Amino acid sequence: MILEAGQGPIDGTHYLRATPETAGWGRLPCRTTAPALTIDSGDSVTFDTVSHEGILEDQGRDPAAFFGRYGIAATEVLSDARLLAKSPPPRDPDGDGPHVVSAPVHIRGAEPGDLLKAEVLSLHRRADYGVISSRHGRGALPDEFACTGPEFTFCAVERTDGRDVGVIRYGNGRAAARFPLRPFMGIMGVATDTDGPEHSVPPGRHGGNLDIKDLATHSALYLPVQTAGAGFYTGDPHYAQGNGEVALTALEAPLRATFRLTLLKGARARAAAAALTHPFGETDRHWIPVGLHEDLDEAMREAVRSAVRFLADRFGMGGPAAYAYLSAAADFEISQVVDQVQGVHCLIRKADFPD
Repeated sequence: MILEAGQGPIDGTHYLRATPETAGWGRLPCRTTAPALTIDSGDSVTFDTVSHEGILEDQGRDPAAFFGRYGIAATEVLSDARLLAKSPPPRDPDGDGPHVVSAPVHIRGAEPGDLLKAEVLSLHRRADYGVISSRHGRGALPDEFACTGPEFTFCAVERTDGRDVGVIRYGNGRAAARFPLRPFMGIMGVATDTDGPEHSVPPGRHGGNLDIKDLATHSALYLPVQTAGAGFYTGDPHYAQGNGEVALTALEAPLRATFRLTLLKGARARAAAAALTHPFGETDRHWIPVGLHEDLDEAMREAVRSAVRFLADRFGMGGPAAYAYLSAAADFEISQVVDQVQGVHCLIRKADFPD
């Protein structure tokens, strides 16, 4: 099964295909990047996203040939992935990131200082397979796993006991590990207030490559608007990821993602945006403060600071009480350790603070 452009469910009011004109490669939109769409606040947008795995230079920039090694017919490789792989100009593998990122969406009336709420309404798989990679001397154990095995681990999607699972075969194919799928978009962000596009790998206050697996369907990400129009974009689709993403990548595979993009304005929203040193997430069960830093210990401290600040701003909770609550009841989880800027996110249960 593949979900080609224009086929199957398109849940948003607006629809953005992945083409050489509507997707960038290795860089994030900035204030000078032309938008692909202009919408009103509260509108929904469906993005067709393409995984970088299978189209990169070290994979031959030919996804049909690359996935053919694993028994995937050329007809089961997305047309937009094949088109992007062969379209000039190529990315600079030495200076750019690997990710395919959508062109930005301009939201009428968005101004610096506003807060953008990006709600994940739906995520549809576009293929029944993906790739987990460990290469370039990166990951949590680069010295221990350099040149000791395959750089690319093919992963099929199968139906088992009524649910879709990822399958990694090992022992010459005689054994298999099966794990649940939980799709999410690794990259969600707003355009940076810079003259040129930023590298796609490190996340920041603009969002970008956050790789927070809890930001799945029915979640929301809050981003401080940095440029006129906000310039929301997405990319780096995942079918599943363990916290830490230790090998370098998660299960990378293409998704059709639909977001509702809503501007939050006024004094309260602007105060919240100004207070956010990092993006902020939300699910039906949790609030998710985020910490980002090149040093993992400092990323943890930043996540704690963000959580304390949230509890103070939202509930008037004093610092010592908030600090104690977080130590007793909140979970701090490592988002990823592989994106130059490390990530830690906190899960604060909403049920602990009834209205």
